[in-house]
Amino acid sequence: SKRRNGIFKKAQELTVLCDAKVSLIMFSSTGKFHEFISPTTTTKKIFDQYQKNLGIDLWSTHYERMQENLRKLREINTKLRRDIRQRLGEDLNDLTIDEMRSLEEKMDSALKLVRDRKYRLIETKTGTQRKKVKSLKERYGDLLLQFDTIVKCEDPQYGLVENERDYESAIALANGASNLYAFRLHDSHHPTANFHHEGGFEPRELRLA
Repeated sequence: SKRRNGIFKKAQELTVLCDAKVSLIMFSSTGKFHEFISPTTTTKKIFDQYQKNLGIDLWSTHYERMQENLRKLREINTKLRRDIRQRLGEDLNDLTIDEMRSLEEKMDSALKLVRDRKYRLIETKTGTQRKKVKSLKERYGDLLLQFDTIVKCEDPQYGLVENERDYESAIALANGASNLYAFRLHDSHHPTANFHHEGGFEPRELRLA
């Protein structure tokens, strides 16, 4: 660091004392870049003057490489555009039988990938919905058990029946005992109350027998 600062100080002295245009580029052993340039010039001007004085062109080789890279990129772009048009069913007149067969295989492979991806998404969404429905069914069952427990604890003359036979038995029993009542789990037909899903269920309403 001290030596580098000393060199830069000498470059600054040359700029001031000798009215020189100095450009200094330095890379450390770790690859860190350091640069000094006289305030009265730029790096580009220094390189331009260097080429002019020596009669050489520092950029020609680099420019040729850039042109070659540009040509290759344009060829790739043209090929990709042609492939896209052919996959859309266009620009097929110049294809040979083998090229048509190759294109067909690529299309079949792409279709399979898209279809597999679609099925995976459907399976994921279906699994998520099934978990939600299962959770709702469990919650619904827990609420029924809680309600039945509360009813039995507060007034044992009330009870829940879930099917038609038990309901009819409860009606007959209730007719013979004035202090016995039964609640029937009645299917709700309200359109906004139903869950329409595979493996789903329908909420029910409690009605006094």
